[in-house]
Amino acid sequence: MQYGPAVRRRKLGAELRALRTGAGLTSGAAASLVGWHQSKVSRIETGRSGVKAADVRLLLEAYEVRDPHLRELLVALAGGDDEDGRHHWWHAYRGLLPPAYRDFISLESQACRVRSLENAVVPGLLQTPEYARAVTRAALGGLPDDQVEALVQVRLARQDVLRGEPPLELGVILDEAVLRRPVGGPEVLAGQLRRLLEAAELPHVRLQVLPFAAGEHIGVSGPFVILSFPNISDLDVVVLDHLTSSLYLERKEDLRAYTNAFNSLQGQALSVQDSMDFIAGLGHGA
Repeated sequence: MQYGPAVRRRKLGAELRALRTGAGLTSGAAASLVGWHQSKVSRIETGRSGVKAADVRLLLEAYEVRDPHLRELLVALAGGDDEDGRHHWWHAYRGLLPPAYRDFISLESQACRVRSLENAVVPGLLQTPEYARAVTRAALGGLPDDQVEALVQVRLARQDVLRGEPPLELGVILDEAVLRRPVGGPEVLAGQLRRLLEAAELPHVRLQVLPFAAGEHIGVSGPFVILSFPNISDLDVVVLDHLTSSLYLERKEDLRAYTNAFNSLQGQALSVQDSMDFIAGLGHGA
């Protein structure tokens, strides 16, 4: 169990090591190609030290990595700008967003698939502005209005991954409590329920409701998010949110356990169509 930056360093280092060996290079030979000491390559590959995006680009050139998606992902893991040298959109919010949140956004932006169990609130990728505003004010009481609005804009900007090419594949299981909790009041909740129904129409979004009638289930221990990445399954990670931080689980046994838990919950939840009917019924009563 680690915080985001440590996980990113290790996963990035492991992938760079795999690319180096795939290119038939020793760490010493790789270091010579880019003009470094061998120990720097070793520290990067073992995750003992951070690495700049520019250094990642140097290594990728040395290893003749041409896949644009892989290059972009690895540069993002280093916390750098995109392949064209442009700042990622969240760079404008550096003074507002804590590092752990920026780490999560950068990983989410590069993921190809997200699976999420939510017990308390609608996940950020599906929130309306009004709902996001109410959640932000509740979680960060006393924050000035301008900062609340900036955080809401961040939440909405994150949703662009659902409109990308290709779009993020999103699987969400919502506990019934999420749909009944009047976050922001009845009107805000009604609008949020409509938004869920609209999102569920997207072919890359799978939304299911876990009703109270399902009784006890493995998800009662808390919400979680599984991030999966294209090309490199070893980068997959589970994220657990806490009040003041996020924790990342990267061991294969942890990923397997949470994946099995999500699959089990899908079986206990209502079908997609029954879930939509359930949400629609709540919306009519809101």
